[in-house]
Amino acid sequence: MGPSSPPENPDSTPAPPDSTPAPADSSPVTGSDSPVAGSDSPVAGSDLAGRVALVAGATRGAGRGIAVQLGAAGATVYVTGRTSGSERSEMNRPETIEETAALIDAAGGRGIAVQVDHLVPDQVSALVARISSEQGALHLLVNDIWGAEIEWNKPVWESSLDTGLHTLRLAVDTHAITSHFALPLLIETPGGLVVEMTDGTDDYNAANYRVSFFYDLAKAAVNRMAFALAHELAPHDATAVALTPGWLRSEAMLQAHGVTEATWRDAIAHAPHFAISESPAYVGRAVAALARDPEVARWNGQSLSSGQLAQVYGFTDVDGSRPDAWRYLTEVQDRGLPADVTGYR
Repeated sequence: MGPSSPPENPDSTPAPPDSTPAPADSSPVTGSDSPVAGSDSPVAGSDLAGRVALVAGATRGAGRGIAVQLGAAGATVYVTGRTSGSERSEMNRPETIEETAALIDAAGGRGIAVQVDHLVPDQVSALVARISSEQGALHLLVNDIWGAEIEWNKPVWESSLDTGLHTLRLAVDTHAITSHFALPLLIETPGGLVVEMTDGTDDYNAANYRVSFFYDLAKAAVNRMAFALAHELAPHDATAVALTPGWLRSEAMLQAHGVTEATWRDAIAHAPHFAISESPAYVGRAVAALARDPEVARWNGQSLSSGQLAQVYGFTDVDGSRPDAWRYLTEVQDRGLPADVTGYR
C-alpha cells in the first residue's frame, strides 16, 4: 500500500515507502501461521452453502484469503492460478492452488483447484464449461488475477516496453477474458456478484500517481472495469464492485519482514506504518459479507475497501481489530506524520 514503493506481493497490494520487496524464493506459510488463517470469523457459518464461487487468481495473497473465507461460509469455491504442485508461474513462488483448495476444505467449504492461465482464452472457456457442467451455476466471480513483474519508479520512456505491456496484459486482459467467458453463466441466476480486485480506491488512485506509468494505468483500469460491468450487469439483476485491501500481510510480505502472521508486530520496529497492516482474511471477510448481503446491489459500480466494509458489516480481522488502511494512508502516512493507528484499527 502506498504510492511510491515496490510491491509486497505481486498478487496483491504494494507496500508503503518504508517496506522492502519480497524475495522470489521462499517457503509457503501454512497452518496456524498462515496469513489466511482465521475461519473463526464472527460472520463465518454455512450461510453461503449452495453458492458457487470462482476466485480467479487464488494461489496466494488476497485471492487465497478470499477463497478461504468463502469456504468458511460454506461455499463451493473454484480456485485458479498458474502455480500447481507440479509447475510454477513466472513469479517463482512456492504457494499452489492445491494448497488453497485444502485450506478451503479445512475451513468448512469445498475447494476445487484448477490450473488456468487466464491469458489463454481456451483455458478460461474450458474452466467455465467445467463449472457449468459440475455445478450448473456460478453465483460469484472474483477477478484477482495479477502475477506481474513490475519495474518500479521509472518513467515510461525508461521502462522496458515488453515488461510494461506484459504487466497490462496480466492485470487487464486476464480480467476481461475471464469476465467474457464467466458472466454468461453468472447472469443465469439472479443476484450474481462480480468483485474486481485492485490496489487503491478510485478516489485515491485518481488523486495520486501510483508508482509507475504501467502500474498506475493497470490499477485505474481495473477500477473502471468494475464501473463498466456494473452498467452491463444491472439489467440482469447482478452487481459489480471494485475492492481493495489495505497493506496486506501476504506470504511474501511476511517473509520480506522476517516475521510470521503470529509475530507480524515485530516488523513495526523497522517499518512503523506496518502497524496498520491487515491479514488476507480481512478482505476475504469483506467479500463474504458482500456475497451474503441481500441488498448488495446498493454497492453496484462502487470502489470499496476492506476497512470501509468492516465498518458497515461489522466483521473484524483475525486479531479482532478493524484496520482502515486507506483512510490512515491519506490522513497519516501521506502527510508524513509519525505512525499512530489510534482511531484507525
